[in-house]
Amino acid sequence: MFSLQLRMVFLLAALFGIVYAIIVMIGTSMGVTNFYVYLAISLGMMLVQYMIGPKIVEWSMRVKYIKKEDAPKLFAMVEDQARQAEIPMPRVCISELDIPNAFAFGRGIRDGRVCVTQGIMRLLNDEELKAVIGHEIGHIKNRDVLTITLLSVIPMIMYHLAWRMMFSGGRRDDRGAGGTVMIGITAFLFYFISNLLVLYASRIREYFADKASVAFGNRPEALASALYKLVYGSARMSKESLRESEGLKAFFINDPSQAMNELRDLKQLDMDRNGSIDAGELSLLRSKTVCVGGGDKMMELMSTHPNMLKRIKHLSELTV
Repeated sequence: MFSLQLRMVFLLAALFGIVYAIIVMIGTSMGVTNFYVYLAISLGMMLVQYMIGPKIVEWSMRVKYIKKEDAPKLFAMVEDQARQAEIPMPRVCISELDIPNAFAFGRGIRDGRVCVTQGIMRLLNDEELKAVIGHEIGHIKNRDVLTITLLSVIPMIMYHLAWRMMFSGGRRDDRGAGGTVMIGITAFLFYFISNLLVLYASRIREYFADKASVAFGNRPEALASALYKLVYGSARMSKESLRESEGLKAFFINDPSQAMNELRDLKQLDMDRNGSIDAGELSLLRSKTVCVGGGDKMMELMSTHPNMLKRIKHLSELTV
């Protein structure tokens, strides 16, 4: 866990460096050359991200907080996993998104929030859903939710700004069209650069959260089966739904936009073609060597999540 937290600290330092560089460029163009002004503004922006990050996630994900009486079974699962993890009970919420998925966010262990989408509650059975919740509780336990929330704020804002300026009617007339497009292109470049940090942070934390879910008493095959179903569920979603989650997917337990590419590898795991992965099928994977081609390796570098076949292979090597 220490190695995960150490890398997260380095990533936050890199994010501060990017924010500082942007402030320096803007300040220099305006004739401001005072180092302390740059530093104060950069620290102020990081503080603002810390304060408003969860609110931006709530707005982007269309989150609704619930009470125990609203969804007793879901609430009980979160309570059980929080108890296993020995952390305070997180707030529980449901997202209106149809994409089957789940995520955790917040400012730390005492401000943790666990959210499931409407889509995932229709797709998974109770054991699989509990394993997914254990994974999300693992993110809170490992203290990586604050890092991913902070890292995701800038690319999330830049993505929505770029999309609005370039494709969604941001241009009002021909006179302002050129400037609007340039703003959109610049926002997209900032999205791409800052998103590289999010991609790396998101990939490395998934293995730790998978391991934590198993440590909390969930069977590896339950989480593997849940991941398998989520890939197929995401593959059935419309392009519009997938595009809606593009700036948010670092929070998810799997990358919905990679679902179609992952189907080819994952379908070989379901030997009996019953739509899930059982203990026997996962045991067979344990004895196999997983080879990932050069194209898949490159795709993994540009993804928010590890290669799914490698990830389920890792689960096959864990025991409760």
